[in-house]
Amino acid sequence: MNKKSSVAMFGLLCLLGLWLLVVGCSKKQETNEAPAAAPASPAQPAATPIDPNTVASVSGTVKLDGTAPKPSKIDMSQDPACKGTNTAETIVDDGGKLANVFVYVKDGLGSRTFDVPKDSVTIDQQGCKYHPHVLGVMTGQNIEIKNDDPTTHNIHPTPQANREWNESQPPQAAPIEKSFAREEIMLPVKCNQHPWMRMYINVVKSPYYAVTGPDGKFQIKGLPPGDYTIAFVQEKLGEQTQKVTLAAKDSKTVDQTFKAQ
Repeated sequence: MNKKSSVAMFGLLCLLGLWLLVVGCSKKQETNEAPAAAPASPAQPAATPIDPNTVASVSGTVKLDGTAPKPSKIDMSQDPACKGTNTAETIVDDGGKLANVFVYVKDGLGSRTFDVPKDSVTIDQQGCKYHPHVLGVMTGQNIEIKNDDPTTHNIHPTPQANREWNESQPPQAAPIEKSFAREEIMLPVKCNQHPWMRMYINVVKSPYYAVTGPDGKFQIKGLPPGDYTIAFVQEKLGEQTQKVTLAAKDSKTVDQTFKAQ
């Protein structure tokens, strides 16, 4: 070995020894250091207390002014297992009374917070249709989705403010459990297997909401006294609002009318 090679070899051995020393020290330091604590989850704000002796309520009827369009027929022939009622639920009207209108307190609650209900709400798939067609739920509340049909469904919410997901559910499968973290009104849900299957989930931060029944009626109870904006939302006819002032133990009627298009 010549002199140049010997110098190069010596230098390489020095670098290797230095590297082993650094690695050894680093491992020793890692062993002696306490593991970093996981970041703490943000504490949920406590629900704002409401005096039950002062609560008020709002109730009313949502009506349709004019003639409702004839319900469109649904062709379910692509799946012999689908034997449901073959009419769409876009506008459900019975003698001028409007069903499936989502009614909620849109403004007036300020910074109040509310506990997330422990009870789940249920969406059922039966007759290759969603039941209910319009649903209200609080942010973070558990939604249990069941399949009572003898065919596979594919549940696919398409939100704007929440996370989108898409899951298949065979017959007799365990319920799918989901929740939504952010407020969103008329969040569409479809089935990729059966394109006529549609419903709407309404996600709100308070428990002050209702969905009108076949008689067009609704009731919202337990409101603290205050000035509120009540919103009425229908999937085809849009949104209308009314203002209402509630005193302690008040009970007011707020009716709303949509014009047929």
